[in-house]
Amino acid sequence: MLRTFAEHETRRVESLDGRWDFVTAQQHASRTRLPRRYDRTIQVPGCWEQLPGLEAYRGKAWYRTTFTACSGLAVRLVFGGVSHTADVFVDGRRVGHHYDAFTPFDVVVPGLSAGEHELVVEVDNSFGPHSALHIENDYYTYGGITRPVELQLVPPVYVDKLFALPVRKGGRWGLDVRVRLANWGRKAASRRVVLLVGQEVVEAGEAVVPPGATAEVSTRVNGLDVEPWSPANPALYDVAALLLVDDRELSDDLIDRVGFREVKVRGRKLLLNGESIRLRGYNRHEDHPQFGCALPAAAMTNDLEILRDLGCNFIRTCHYPNDMRFLDLCDELGVCVWEESHARDVSFAHPKFREQIACSTREMIEWHYNRPSIVIWGCLNECDSDTPAGRKVHAEVIGQIRSLDASRPVTFASNKGEKDLCMDLVDIVSWNRYDGWYGGAIDSSGPMLARLLKWLGSPAGKGAGKPVLLSEFGAGAIPGYRAPHHAKWTEEYQAEVLDEMLGVYLNHPAVVGAAIWQFCDIRVSPTKWYGRPRTMNNKGTVDENRRPKLAYAVVKRRMHEAIRRWDRKKK
Repeated sequence: MLRTFAEHETRRVESLDGRWDFVTAQQHASRTRLPRRYDRTIQVPGCWEQLPGLEAYRGKAWYRTTFTACSGLAVRLVFGGVSHTADVFVDGRRVGHHYDAFTPFDVVVPGLSAGEHELVVEVDNSFGPHSALHIENDYYTYGGITRPVELQLVPPVYVDKLFALPVRKGGRWGLDVRVRLANWGRKAASRRVVLLVGQEVVEAGEAVVPPGATAEVSTRVNGLDVEPWSPANPALYDVAALLLVDDRELSDDLIDRVGFREVKVRGRKLLLNGESIRLRGYNRHEDHPQFGCALPAAAMTNDLEILRDLGCNFIRTCHYPNDMRFLDLCDELGVCVWEESHARDVSFAHPKFREQIACSTREMIEWHYNRPSIVIWGCLNECDSDTPAGRKVHAEVIGQIRSLDASRPVTFASNKGEKDLCMDLVDIVSWNRYDGWYGGAIDSSGPMLARLLKWLGSPAGKGAGKPVLLSEFGAGAIPGYRAPHHAKWTEEYQAEVLDEMLGVYLNHPAVVGAAIWQFCDIRVSPTKWYGRPRTMNNKGTVDENRRPKLAYAVVKRRMHEAIRRWDRKKK
């Protein structure tokens, strides 16, 4: 399943997860684009690096399965994620293309005859001139159909997207709802939309949808008797869009969940439902030694339970949109999320950059719009924010985010310090700092923060009075390397660095959040980042197998101290 719950009761849906035929370009010897023979099978979702012999494979591979179509209905194929690119073929005909491993996409195929059809997905995880966002990086990007795949049978006019925005007025909650309808048919068609919001039945309106196009209906639902969503009480409510033909026949539906919460920035405070909130947590990559980036739901839940044990209420999904099921779990467990479009230290000069970052940003927001757990949108980690040309790009991407969703604050993680030119563009100022690791003494984080805050309030900093979030900080530790002299790479040194930094960041009145780098040790690209011990980024508080390092106890103590202090302050 794409989600942790059923999104449809009327629409016919079938999971395509399971064993698919599989072959790599190394074994594909024929001159045809699509293979005629497949030499093995592979589990979907999954990463091909988990197969013996393909642990470091980079290139093309083909996946094949079959599905059953029904006359009068189009096949809608929904992919949670394919890394890095996907070309989709049905019965040998190319029907879709997608770039970026981390955003969902769909392909609608009308006109298929009733019966069985062949589905082939050509997957490519190579780097090259076709790719601006996927580059050799300080995290490993895997190959494969890495997230769930679903087959849906949709009528000529169907519900494409549902956007639900909670609004609070006079102490009461309402919901602004937009429903996007799509028409794959050859004729314009009129459809009526009815909403189910909790126990409420609401007429949303009627739309005429042109052939091969989309149309929207929108309405506000007022006076809802609901409990607000918060980390302490993650209350969720179903919202269903029902599509009616001739005011009688139910032809399609789409169900999503919402949490009624409002996120605002006021001065140096981040407010959730009108109350100040402090974010305590981690950066987390989708990475696991058994599963690569294709973590099953049980492994995702285990990660979240570890984070809750540590006293965290916050995750930054560095540096890309996360699996829809993981975000569902954050909704359910009350974990606040900073999600960002896919870009880490990329070149703005790449000829495909603007096209690809715009697509990644749009897909992230449109597919994840309704999630109450996402309280911050982010973009462009450690990119070129210290030049006039880079400032122009930051303004474009941040402007696109706000045009798609103005209800959440926007930020980006900067490592440019007092050279940054973009602090006026964001709602929250976010800094990546590695004092005590890449430079400076362990106890330099406090003086450095004071210096940056002074600069931020100056005309040069352009960020006076804005809230600050420490988006990355930490130190590396090789698991099991312990020594009484606390040298770098020892578990003792990592624990000492985190103890010092958390003592500063969790107690500073100008800091609304702190995200440790990082949750677990992860694999990195082996060519550019070969200097990393074990070819891993070893800054995890737990190792790649989720075994705690010495820093675990230190972080847990500091986080729970912060919780108690915050509770006393609120009283």
